[in-house]
Amino acid sequence: MSYEHIDTLPPLAPAANQLRKGTLGVGAVTFFVISAAGPLVAIAGGAPLGMLLGNGPGMPGSYLITVIILALFAVGYCALARHITNAGAFYAFAARGLGGVAGGAASMIALIGYNTMQIGLYGMFGAAAQSLFQQAGINLPWWAYSYIAMASIAVLGYRQVDLSAKVLTLLVAAEYLCVLVLDVAIIAKGGASGLSAAPFAPSRVFAMSPSIGLVFAFACFVGFEATTIYGEEAKDPKRTIPLATYFSVVLIGGFYMLSSWCLVNAIGTNKLVGFLGGLQDPTRFLFLMANRYAGHWLSLLMSVLFVTSVYAGLLAFHNSVARYFFAMGREGLLPQYFGKTHHVHQSPHTGSVAQSVLAAVVVLIFVIAKQDPVLSLFSWLTNVGTLGVIALMAIASFAVPAFFARNRHLSDGIFSSFIAPVVAGALLVTVLYFIVINFSLLTGASKLLSYSLTGLILFAAIIGGILSIRLRAADPARYKSIGFEKI
Repeated sequence: MSYEHIDTLPPLAPAANQLRKGTLGVGAVTFFVISAAGPLVAIAGGAPLGMLLGNGPGMPGSYLITVIILALFAVGYCALARHITNAGAFYAFAARGLGGVAGGAASMIALIGYNTMQIGLYGMFGAAAQSLFQQAGINLPWWAYSYIAMASIAVLGYRQVDLSAKVLTLLVAAEYLCVLVLDVAIIAKGGASGLSAAPFAPSRVFAMSPSIGLVFAFACFVGFEATTIYGEEAKDPKRTIPLATYFSVVLIGGFYMLSSWCLVNAIGTNKLVGFLGGLQDPTRFLFLMANRYAGHWLSLLMSVLFVTSVYAGLLAFHNSVARYFFAMGREGLLPQYFGKTHHVHQSPHTGSVAQSVLAAVVVLIFVIAKQDPVLSLFSWLTNVGTLGVIALMAIASFAVPAFFARNRHLSDGIFSSFIAPVVAGALLVTVLYFIVINFSLLTGASKLLSYSLTGLILFAAIIGGILSIRLRAADPARYKSIGFEKI
Protein backbone atom coordinates (compact mmCIF):
# COMPACT_ATOMS: atom_id res chain seq x y z
CA MET A 1 0.00 0.00 0.00
CA SER A 2 1.49 3.33 -1.03
CA TYR A 3 1.74 6.37 1.18
CA GLU A 4 -0.28 8.37 -1.30
CA HIS A 5 -3.15 5.90 -1.04
CA ILE A 6 -3.07 5.76 2.74
CA ASP A 7 -3.37 9.55 2.94
CA THR A 8 -6.71 9.30 1.17
CA LEU A 9 -8.18 6.68 3.49
CA PRO A 10 -11.21 7.69 5.57
CA PRO A 11 -10.36 8.49 9.20
CA LEU A 12 -10.21 5.61 11.61
CA ALA A 13 -11.46 7.80 14.45
CA PRO A 14 -15.01 9.17 14.42
CA ALA A 15 -15.27 12.71 13.12
CA ALA A 16 -16.49 13.83 16.53
CA ASN A 17 -13.17 12.87 18.09
CA GLN A 18 -11.14 15.66 16.60
CA LEU A 19 -9.15 18.45 18.19
CA ARG A 20 -10.50 21.98 17.84
CA LYS A 21 -9.57 23.02 14.29
CA GLY A 22 -8.33 26.46 13.27
CA THR A 23 -7.90 27.69 16.83
CA LEU A 24 -4.21 28.64 17.06
CA GLY A 25 -2.30 31.14 14.96
CA VAL A 26 1.47 31.55 14.61
CA GLY A 27 1.66 33.70 17.74
CA ALA A 28 -0.29 31.28 19.95
CA VAL A 29 1.76 28.24 18.89
CA THR A 30 4.98 30.21 19.35
CA PHE A 31 3.96 31.22 22.89
CA PHE A 32 3.19 27.59 23.76
CA VAL A 33 6.66 26.63 22.61
CA ILE A 34 8.49 29.52 24.29
CA SER A 35 6.66 28.92 27.56
CA ALA A 36 7.65 25.25 27.51
CA ALA A 37 11.25 26.34 27.07
CA GLY A 38 10.82 28.43 30.25
CA PRO A 39 12.90 31.51 29.35
CA LEU A 40 13.20 32.90 32.88
CA VAL A 41 13.86 29.47 34.41
CA ALA A 42 16.57 28.88 31.81
CA ILE A 43 18.33 32.20 32.44
CA ALA A 44 17.99 31.97 36.22
CA GLY A 45 18.83 28.27 36.53
CA GLY A 46 20.26 26.69 33.39
CA ALA A 47 22.64 29.48 32.39
CA PRO A 48 24.43 29.92 35.77
CA LEU A 49 24.79 26.15 36.24
CA GLY A 50 26.11 25.80 32.70
CA MET A 51 28.65 28.53 33.46
CA LEU A 52 29.72 27.01 36.78
CA LEU A 53 29.91 23.35 35.73
CA GLY A 54 30.60 23.86 32.03
CA ASN A 55 32.55 26.47 30.11
CA GLY A 56 32.22 29.53 32.36
CA PRO A 57 32.04 32.79 30.39
CA GLY A 58 31.83 30.78 27.16
CA MET A 59 28.19 29.85 27.88
CA PRO A 60 26.76 32.44 25.43
CA GLY A 61 28.82 30.70 22.73
CA SER A 62 27.25 27.37 23.75
CA TYR A 63 23.85 28.90 23.10
CA LEU A 64 25.05 30.03 19.67
CA ILE A 65 26.21 26.49 18.81
CA THR A 66 22.87 25.13 20.02
CA VAL A 67 20.97 27.60 17.84
CA ILE A 68 22.97 26.51 14.79
CA ILE A 69 22.23 22.83 15.46
CA LEU A 70 18.55 23.52 16.08
CA ALA A 71 18.32 25.66 12.95
CA LEU A 72 19.65 22.71 10.93
CA PHE A 73 17.13 20.47 12.69
CA ALA A 74 14.33 22.93 11.96
CA VAL A 75 15.07 22.89 8.21
CA GLY A 76 14.30 19.18 7.87
CA TYR A 77 11.65 19.27 10.58
CA CYS A 78 9.68 21.97 8.78
CA ALA A 79 10.15 20.31 5.39
CA LEU A 80 8.45 17.19 6.73
CA ALA A 81 5.88 19.14 8.79
CA ARG A 82 4.47 20.53 5.53
CA HIS A 83 3.38 16.99 4.66
CA ILE A 84 2.42 15.64 8.10
CA THR A 85 -0.25 17.14 10.35
CA ASN A 86 -0.68 14.95 13.40
CA ALA A 87 -0.92 15.66 17.15
CA GLY A 88 1.60 12.84 17.64
CA ALA A 89 4.30 15.03 16.06
CA PHE A 90 7.58 13.18 16.61
CA TYR A 91 6.16 9.69 16.51
CA ALA A 92 4.15 10.55 13.41
CA PHE A 93 7.40 11.70 11.78
CA ALA A 94 9.17 8.51 12.86
CA ALA A 95 6.33 6.30 11.60
CA ARG A 96 6.12 8.01 8.22
CA GLY A 97 9.86 8.01 7.73
CA LEU A 98 11.17 4.92 9.49
CA GLY A 99 8.11 2.69 9.78
CA GLY A 100 5.42 1.79 12.29
CA VAL A 101 7.69 0.04 14.79
CA ALA A 102 9.97 3.08 14.98
CA GLY A 103 6.86 5.23 15.32
CA GLY A 104 5.64 3.13 18.23
CA ALA A 105 9.02 3.37 19.94
CA ALA A 106 9.11 7.14 19.44
CA SER A 107 5.57 7.52 20.78
CA MET A 108 6.44 5.91 24.11
CA ILE A 109 9.71 7.85 24.37
CA ALA A 110 7.66 11.01 23.89
CA LEU A 111 5.09 9.97 26.48
CA ILE A 112 7.77 9.18 29.08
CA GLY A 113 9.95 12.17 28.16
CA TYR A 114 7.26 14.83 28.33
CA ASN A 115 5.68 13.30 31.43
CA THR A 116 8.96 13.25 33.34
CA MET A 117 9.71 16.80 32.24
CA GLN A 118 6.29 18.04 33.35
CA ILE A 119 6.19 16.16 36.64
CA GLY A 120 9.76 17.15 37.52
CA LEU A 121 8.82 20.81 37.16
CA TYR A 122 6.35 20.43 40.04
CA GLY A 123 9.37 20.08 42.34
CA MET A 124 10.84 23.37 41.15
CA PHE A 125 7.45 25.10 41.28
CA GLY A 126 6.73 23.93 44.82
CA ALA A 127 10.15 25.03 46.12
CA ALA A 128 10.03 28.42 44.34
CA ALA A 129 6.47 29.17 45.46
CA GLN A 130 7.28 28.15 49.03
CA SER A 131 10.27 30.52 49.11
CA LEU A 132 8.22 33.37 47.63
CA PHE A 133 5.26 33.07 49.98
CA GLN A 134 7.46 32.63 53.04
CA GLN A 135 8.52 36.25 52.49
CA ALA A 136 4.85 37.18 53.01
CA GLY A 137 4.64 35.13 56.19
CA ILE A 138 2.78 32.20 54.62
CA ASN A 139 4.31 28.86 55.57
CA LEU A 140 3.07 25.86 53.64
CA PRO A 141 5.02 22.76 52.56
CA TRP A 142 6.34 22.80 49.01
CA TRP A 143 4.03 20.04 47.87
CA ALA A 144 0.94 22.08 48.82
CA TYR A 145 1.86 24.65 46.17
CA SER A 146 2.58 21.87 43.69
CA TYR A 147 -0.86 20.36 44.15
CA ILE A 148 -2.56 23.76 43.92
CA ALA A 149 -0.81 24.33 40.58
CA MET A 150 -1.69 20.80 39.51
CA ALA A 151 -5.40 21.39 40.14
CA SER A 152 -5.50 24.59 38.09
CA ILE A 153 -3.51 23.04 35.25
CA ALA A 154 -5.89 20.08 35.22
CA VAL A 155 -8.77 22.52 34.63
CA LEU A 156 -6.97 24.49 31.91
CA GLY A 157 -5.77 21.33 30.14
CA TYR A 158 -9.29 19.87 30.22
CA ARG A 159 -10.82 22.93 28.60
CA GLN A 160 -10.25 24.66 25.25
CA VAL A 161 -6.66 25.05 24.11
CA ASP A 162 -7.03 28.76 23.31
CA LEU A 163 -7.74 29.46 27.00
CA SER A 164 -4.33 27.97 27.85
CA ALA A 165 -2.75 30.02 25.07
CA LYS A 166 -4.14 33.28 26.49
CA VAL A 167 -2.77 32.49 29.95
CA LEU A 168 0.67 31.63 28.55
CA THR A 169 0.83 34.74 26.37
CA LEU A 170 0.51 37.03 29.40
CA LEU A 171 3.01 35.09 31.53
CA VAL A 172 5.68 34.71 28.86
CA ALA A 173 5.46 38.34 27.72
CA ALA A 174 6.05 39.45 31.33
CA GLU A 175 9.07 37.14 31.65
CA TYR A 176 10.74 38.44 28.52
CA LEU A 177 10.12 42.07 29.40
CA CYS A 178 11.51 41.62 32.90
CA VAL A 179 14.81 40.04 31.79
CA LEU A 180 15.20 42.47 28.91
CA VAL A 181 14.94 45.36 31.39
CA LEU A 182 17.94 43.88 33.22
CA ASP A 183 19.80 43.37 29.92
CA VAL A 184 19.30 47.02 29.02
CA ALA A 185 20.43 48.13 32.49
CA ILE A 186 23.65 46.09 32.27
CA ILE A 187 24.43 47.36 28.76
CA ALA A 188 23.65 50.96 29.75
CA LYS A 189 26.05 50.78 32.68
CA GLY A 190 28.73 48.99 30.65
CA GLY A 191 28.83 45.91 32.86
CA ALA A 192 31.44 45.48 35.57
CA SER A 193 34.41 46.58 33.48
CA GLY A 194 33.18 47.33 29.97
CA LEU A 195 31.31 45.18 27.47
CA SER A 196 33.27 42.38 25.82
CA ALA A 197 32.61 39.94 22.98
CA ALA A 198 34.98 37.41 24.62
CA PRO A 199 32.10 35.02 25.60
CA PHE A 200 31.77 34.14 21.90
CA ALA A 201 35.49 33.59 21.31
CA PRO A 202 36.44 29.93 20.60
CA SER A 203 39.06 30.07 23.37
CA ARG A 204 36.24 30.73 25.86
CA VAL A 205 33.52 28.56 24.32
CA PHE A 206 35.71 25.44 24.24
CA ALA A 207 37.46 26.01 27.58
CA MET A 208 36.95 24.06 30.82
CA SER A 209 34.08 21.56 30.19
CA PRO A 210 32.42 22.65 26.93
CA SER A 211 30.34 19.46 26.63
CA ILE A 212 28.62 20.25 29.95
CA GLY A 213 27.94 23.80 28.81
CA LEU A 214 26.43 22.48 25.58
CA VAL A 215 24.19 20.04 27.48
CA PHE A 216 22.86 22.81 29.71
CA ALA A 217 22.30 25.00 26.65
CA PHE A 218 20.28 22.26 24.97
CA ALA A 219 18.26 21.65 28.13
CA CYS A 220 17.20 25.30 28.04
CA PHE A 221 15.64 24.80 24.60
CA VAL A 222 13.54 21.74 25.42
CA GLY A 223 9.98 22.58 24.44
CA PHE A 224 10.80 24.49 21.25
CA GLU A 225 10.29 21.32 19.18
CA ALA A 226 6.62 20.98 20.16
CA THR A 227 5.18 23.15 17.37
CA THR A 228 3.87 20.22 15.32
CA ILE A 229 1.94 18.86 18.30
CA TYR A 230 -0.52 21.70 17.71
CA GLY A 231 -0.71 21.16 13.96
CA GLU A 232 -4.28 19.84 14.02
CA GLU A 233 -5.46 22.89 15.99
CA ALA A 234 -3.51 25.50 14.01
CA LYS A 235 -4.85 27.93 11.46
CA ASP A 236 -3.34 26.90 8.11
CA PRO A 237 -0.91 24.37 9.70
CA LYS A 238 1.25 24.07 6.56
CA ARG A 239 2.21 27.72 7.07
CA THR A 240 1.70 28.20 10.83
CA ILE A 241 3.87 25.33 12.08
CA PRO A 242 7.05 26.09 10.06
CA LEU A 243 6.81 29.80 10.88
CA ALA A 244 6.26 29.10 14.60
CA THR A 245 9.24 26.72 14.61
CA TYR A 246 11.63 29.23 13.04
CA PHE A 247 10.31 32.09 15.18
CA SER A 248 10.82 29.95 18.29
CA VAL A 249 14.44 29.16 17.44
CA VAL A 250 15.23 32.80 16.70
CA LEU A 251 13.38 34.29 19.67
CA ILE A 252 14.54 31.75 22.24
CA GLY A 253 18.10 31.59 20.91
CA GLY A 254 18.49 35.34 20.59
CA PHE A 255 17.09 35.88 24.07
CA TYR A 256 19.43 33.31 25.66
CA MET A 257 22.53 34.57 23.88
CA LEU A 258 21.84 38.23 24.72
CA SER A 259 20.86 37.63 28.35
CA SER A 260 23.69 35.20 29.16
CA TRP A 261 26.19 37.58 27.51
CA CYS A 262 24.86 40.42 29.66
CA LEU A 263 25.18 38.29 32.82
CA VAL A 264 28.79 37.45 32.00
CA ASN A 265 29.58 41.13 31.48
CA ALA A 266 27.71 42.06 34.63
CA ILE A 267 30.49 40.39 36.67
CA GLY A 268 33.33 40.19 34.15
CA THR A 269 34.70 37.24 32.21
CA ASN A 270 37.63 36.64 34.57
CA LYS A 271 35.60 36.88 37.78
CA LEU A 272 32.51 34.91 36.72
CA VAL A 273 33.38 31.35 37.76
CA GLY A 274 34.87 32.42 41.10
CA PHE A 275 31.77 34.50 41.88
CA LEU A 276 29.38 31.67 41.01
CA GLY A 277 31.45 29.17 42.99
CA GLY A 278 31.16 31.37 46.06
CA LEU A 279 27.36 31.38 45.98
CA GLN A 280 25.50 28.90 48.13
CA ASP A 281 22.85 28.77 45.41
CA PRO A 282 24.12 29.67 41.90
CA THR A 283 20.54 30.08 40.67
CA ARG A 284 20.39 33.32 42.71
CA PHE A 285 22.90 34.90 40.30
CA LEU A 286 20.25 36.50 38.08
CA PHE A 287 18.39 37.98 41.03
CA LEU A 288 21.59 39.39 42.55
CA MET A 289 22.43 41.09 39.26
CA ALA A 290 18.90 42.45 39.01
CA ASN A 291 19.25 43.93 42.48
CA ARG A 292 22.68 45.40 41.63
CA TYR A 293 21.88 46.91 38.23
CA ALA A 294 18.18 47.79 38.43
CA GLY A 295 17.10 47.67 42.05
CA HIS A 296 15.26 45.47 44.52
CA TRP A 297 11.96 46.02 42.71
CA LEU A 298 13.20 44.09 39.66
CA SER A 299 14.65 41.30 41.78
CA LEU A 300 11.33 40.93 43.61
CA LEU A 301 9.35 41.00 40.36
CA MET A 302 11.66 38.34 38.90
CA SER A 303 11.05 36.15 41.95
CA VAL A 304 7.33 36.29 41.24
CA LEU A 305 7.77 35.73 37.50
CA PHE A 306 10.14 32.84 38.15
CA VAL A 307 7.23 31.03 39.80
CA THR A 308 4.87 31.92 36.94
CA SER A 309 7.55 30.85 34.43
CA VAL A 310 7.65 27.37 35.92
CA TYR A 311 3.85 27.36 35.94
CA ALA A 312 3.79 28.27 32.23
CA GLY A 313 6.17 25.39 31.51
CA LEU A 314 3.96 23.01 33.51
CA LEU A 315 0.91 24.03 31.49
CA ALA A 316 2.70 23.78 28.13
CA PHE A 317 4.13 20.31 28.83
CA HIS A 318 0.78 19.16 30.22
CA ASN A 319 -0.82 20.08 26.89
CA SER A 320 1.90 18.20 25.01
CA VAL A 321 1.42 15.05 27.08
CA ALA A 322 -2.37 15.18 26.69
CA ARG A 323 -2.00 15.33 22.90
CA TYR A 324 0.38 12.37 22.82
CA PHE A 325 -2.10 10.34 24.87
CA PHE A 326 -4.81 11.39 22.41
CA ALA A 327 -2.79 10.57 19.29
CA MET A 328 -1.66 7.18 20.61
CA GLY A 329 -5.20 6.26 21.65
CA ARG A 330 -6.56 7.28 18.26
CA GLU A 331 -3.90 5.23 16.47
CA GLY A 332 -4.62 2.11 18.56
CA LEU A 333 -1.29 2.04 20.43
CA LEU A 334 -3.10 2.87 23.68
CA PRO A 335 -6.70 2.09 24.72
CA GLN A 336 -9.24 3.83 22.49
CA TYR A 337 -10.74 6.04 25.21
CA PHE A 338 -7.54 8.10 25.11
CA GLY A 339 -8.35 8.89 21.49
CA LYS A 340 -11.56 10.74 22.34
CA THR A 341 -12.02 14.50 22.61
CA HIS A 342 -14.42 16.41 24.83
CA HIS A 343 -17.83 16.90 23.22
CA VAL A 344 -17.85 20.62 24.07
CA HIS A 345 -14.23 21.79 24.37
CA GLN A 346 -12.82 19.43 21.71
CA SER A 347 -9.83 19.00 24.01
CA PRO A 348 -7.94 15.71 24.59
CA HIS A 349 -9.58 15.55 28.03
CA THR A 350 -8.90 11.88 28.78
CA GLY A 351 -5.17 12.40 28.19
CA SER A 352 -5.29 15.53 30.29
CA VAL A 353 -6.91 13.67 33.19
CA ALA A 354 -4.43 10.78 32.85
CA GLN A 355 -1.48 13.17 32.99
CA SER A 356 -2.87 14.94 36.05
CA VAL A 357 -3.45 11.65 37.91
CA LEU A 358 0.03 10.38 37.02
CA ALA A 359 1.62 13.63 38.21
CA ALA A 360 -0.32 13.50 41.48
CA VAL A 361 0.85 9.96 42.18
CA VAL A 362 4.52 10.54 41.33
CA VAL A 363 4.73 13.74 43.39
CA LEU A 364 3.09 11.89 46.30
CA ILE A 365 5.77 9.18 46.09
CA PHE A 366 8.52 11.79 46.39
CA VAL A 367 6.70 13.45 49.29
CA ILE A 368 6.32 10.16 51.18
CA ALA A 369 9.98 9.32 50.49
CA LYS A 370 10.92 12.78 51.85
CA GLN A 371 13.00 13.59 48.78
CA ASP A 372 14.16 17.13 48.05
CA PRO A 373 11.82 18.80 45.51
CA VAL A 374 14.68 20.41 43.55
CA LEU A 375 17.69 18.12 44.01
CA SER A 376 15.62 14.97 43.45
CA LEU A 377 12.19 15.47 41.87
CA PHE A 378 13.18 18.33 39.58
CA SER A 379 16.78 17.35 38.82
CA TRP A 380 16.22 13.66 38.17
CA LEU A 381 13.02 13.82 36.14
CA THR A 382 13.66 16.91 34.02
CA ASN A 383 17.02 15.53 32.92
CA VAL A 384 15.33 12.27 31.91
CA GLY A 385 12.84 14.39 29.98
CA THR A 386 15.65 16.31 28.27
CA LEU A 387 17.29 13.04 27.27
CA GLY A 388 14.01 11.75 25.85
CA VAL A 389 13.22 14.87 23.85
CA ILE A 390 16.69 15.07 22.29
CA ALA A 391 16.41 11.36 21.40
CA LEU A 392 13.12 12.15 19.67
CA MET A 393 14.70 15.02 17.78
CA ALA A 394 17.47 12.72 16.57
CA ILE A 395 14.94 10.10 15.44
CA ALA A 396 12.87 12.76 13.68
CA SER A 397 15.98 14.08 11.91
CA PHE A 398 16.78 10.68 10.41
CA ALA A 399 13.13 10.13 9.53
CA VAL A 400 13.19 13.15 7.20
CA PRO A 401 15.60 11.79 4.53
CA ALA A 402 13.99 8.35 4.81
CA PHE A 403 10.58 9.85 4.04
CA PHE A 404 11.77 11.95 1.10
CA ALA A 405 13.82 9.09 -0.31
CA ARG A 406 10.50 7.28 -0.86
CA ASN A 407 8.60 10.43 -1.82
CA ARG A 408 11.07 12.39 -3.95
CA HIS A 409 8.28 14.28 -5.71
CA LEU A 410 7.50 15.98 -2.37
CA SER A 411 11.08 17.07 -1.69
CA ASP A 412 11.93 20.78 -1.53
CA GLY A 413 15.56 20.13 -2.41
CA ILE A 414 18.57 18.09 -1.37
CA PHE A 415 19.64 20.44 1.42
CA SER A 416 16.34 20.62 3.32
CA SER A 417 15.34 17.02 2.68
CA PHE A 418 18.67 15.24 3.11
CA ILE A 419 21.81 17.21 4.06
CA ALA A 420 20.48 19.42 6.89
CA PRO A 421 18.53 16.68 8.72
CA VAL A 422 21.37 14.13 8.51
CA VAL A 423 23.91 16.63 9.86
CA ALA A 424 21.46 17.70 12.60
CA GLY A 425 20.78 14.06 13.49
CA ALA A 426 24.49 13.29 13.85
CA LEU A 427 25.03 16.36 16.04
CA LEU A 428 22.01 15.48 18.20
CA VAL A 429 23.34 11.95 18.74
CA THR A 430 26.59 13.54 19.92
CA VAL A 431 24.66 15.67 22.41
CA LEU A 432 22.85 12.53 23.60
CA TYR A 433 26.21 10.90 24.26
CA PHE A 434 27.34 13.87 26.34
CA ILE A 435 24.13 13.74 28.39
CA VAL A 436 24.43 10.03 29.16
CA ILE A 437 28.10 10.11 30.18
CA ASN A 438 27.57 13.23 32.30
CA PHE A 439 24.18 12.30 33.74
CA SER A 440 25.49 11.72 37.25
CA LEU A 441 27.12 15.18 37.27
CA LEU A 442 23.99 16.81 35.85
CA THR A 443 21.64 15.28 38.42
CA GLY A 444 23.81 14.65 41.45
CA ALA A 445 22.54 11.06 41.44
CA SER A 446 24.67 7.98 42.06
CA LYS A 447 26.05 6.06 39.09
CA LEU A 448 23.55 3.24 39.62
CA LEU A 449 20.59 5.61 39.80
CA SER A 450 21.88 7.56 36.79
CA TYR A 451 22.03 4.43 34.64
CA SER A 452 18.56 3.45 35.85
CA LEU A 453 17.10 6.84 34.99
CA THR A 454 18.68 7.01 31.53
CA GLY A 455 17.55 3.42 31.00
CA LEU A 456 13.94 4.61 31.23
CA ILE A 457 14.20 6.02 27.72
CA LEU A 458 15.49 2.74 26.29
CA PHE A 459 12.80 0.85 28.21
CA ALA A 460 10.14 3.19 26.80
CA ALA A 461 11.39 2.60 23.25
CA ILE A 462 11.17 -1.17 23.71
CA ILE A 463 7.64 -0.99 25.12
CA GLY A 464 6.54 1.30 22.28
CA GLY A 465 8.00 -1.04 19.70
CA ILE A 466 6.18 -4.01 21.27
CA LEU A 467 2.88 -2.08 21.24
CA SER A 468 3.25 -1.31 17.54
CA ILE A 469 4.13 -4.93 16.72
CA ARG A 470 1.05 -6.06 18.64
CA LEU A 471 -1.08 -3.59 16.68
CA ARG A 472 0.39 -4.84 13.40
CA ALA A 473 -0.69 -8.39 14.25
CA ALA A 474 -4.15 -7.41 15.50
CA ASP A 475 -5.09 -4.75 12.94
CA PRO A 476 -2.70 -4.44 9.94
CA ALA A 477 -4.71 -1.65 8.29
CA ARG A 478 -4.62 0.49 11.42
CA TYR A 479 -0.92 -0.18 11.86
CA LYS A 480 -0.22 1.05 8.32
CA SER A 481 -2.12 4.27 9.01
CA ILE A 482 0.06 5.27 11.99
CA GLY A 483 1.26 8.83 11.61
CA PHE A 484 -1.15 9.82 8.85
CA GLU A 485 -3.45 12.80 9.05
CA LYS A 486 -6.89 12.10 10.53
CA ILE A 487 -9.24 14.39 8.67
